[in-house]
Amino acid sequence: MVGSSSSVARTVEPQLEDALATWLPGQRWFGAKGSTVSAVRIVARDVLADEPHFAAEHLLVEVQLTQDGAAVTQTYQVPLGFRTELTDDLRPWVLPVTGEVAVFDGLRDPEIIGLYGDALAVGKATGSIEFKIVDGSSVPSGLRGRVLGAEQSNTSVILGDLLLLKLFRQVPPGISPDVELHRALAEAGSVNVAPLRGWLEAEVGGEPTTLGMAQDFAANSAEGWTAALASVQEVFDSPQTPIEDLPADFAPDARRIGAAVAQVHHDLASVLGTAERSVESTAVEEILARISGVARVVPEIAEYIPAATALISRAEASNSTTVQRIHGDLHLGQVLGTPERWLLIDFEGEPAKTLAERRQMDSALRDVAGMLRSFDYAANHLLVDLPEDPSARERAEKWAARSIAAFFDGYASVAGHDPREEADLLRAYELDKAVYEVLYEARNRPTWLSLPMRAVARLVS
Repeated sequence: MVGSSSSVARTVEPQLEDALATWLPGQRWFGAKGSTVSAVRIVARDVLADEPHFAAEHLLVEVQLTQDGAAVTQTYQVPLGFRTELTDDLRPWVLPVTGEVAVFDGLRDPEIIGLYGDALAVGKATGSIEFKIVDGSSVPSGLRGRVLGAEQSNTSVILGDLLLLKLFRQVPPGISPDVELHRALAEAGSVNVAPLRGWLEAEVGGEPTTLGMAQDFAANSAEGWTAALASVQEVFDSPQTPIEDLPADFAPDARRIGAAVAQVHHDLASVLGTAERSVESTAVEEILARISGVARVVPEIAEYIPAATALISRAEASNSTTVQRIHGDLHLGQVLGTPERWLLIDFEGEPAKTLAERRQMDSALRDVAGMLRSFDYAANHLLVDLPEDPSARERAEKWAARSIAAFFDGYASVAGHDPREEADLLRAYELDKAVYEVLYEARNRPTWLSLPMRAVARLVS
């Protein structure tokens, strides 16, 4: 049910839904790029602050849009701020409304971020939102906030350099795998994730739905993707030096990342169990369907369908594989290096999949394949806009091969088995990821299309 608005917001209320319809498609986290928004309807609003010249509200909105010719409705959460006097740092985040009150993305305002931290600290309900604390845990109040880095499908903010609060922007009904898997990993005593402290829930579509989560902030950490890019840059800057002799050689970190991934897989399996499933039912057949679908957007990929079919046939000869709960969207941007160890983050799963699909068991090889594709991207991304340079390409491929081998060695040292022993099935999963990347690049970065297309050709050869 839609709640009442704050007093300062009422002057712009008649414009708000239309303003959201214009503003939402331009946000980095909007999940329906390229679709036509026909209408936005506010379905819930909770007032977090209501003062004469300032207000903060938390909105749930239904977005009605046309996607691939079909009518679709998506639900998003949109924290908003309302101010009669706007500071310069908030101006890039305003919605297109007229009048004396400025409306803006509330998660860009440190004062509003602090309101979420205070509500979480006392574990209270604010209108339709419930703030829940992990048993035996606590959250201090009075923490000021700041937004963290680039947005993906969510927005993350830091509270007092102690906690990371992540709000999921698109909210399909149901419990998020991110919270579910973090709770399982806490039960297993996993040291390769940041501890969960609490989460936010509301009722969406008639069922409890995760809106966000808070966990310890990994201070002094380095994102795996950033560290890998620095290493690759040094490889290109020092073309005469063997890669293993470079100060930024990434292989030792790649080995530790592999060990961390294997440990998380072990911990998830120990709490949530495993199952045996025929290879045919592990969704490798969907790879062919994905290629056929992508071929409608990128016709040149169709020539690889016969070779991909042959690869699928070889993978299916494996008969069966072990499945379990996995990360689901693993890449170098989803690992953080701290002085003590590597951590895995963001267990939401692949954004393009439904919540039900993201919560299904799958082969751990899907996560491994995601990491292999990420190493390939890191190695070659600097070359995509440059004329072909065989020497630079050779250096990039050597870096990737060395890092991947180290990753496999680290994984095998913990798992007790080597993913390379299931080469055909692993390659099928890697192909699936590369085809997904082809569609993404075609729609978002056409000049990068050659990178995954090169991978597709290699994988089916």
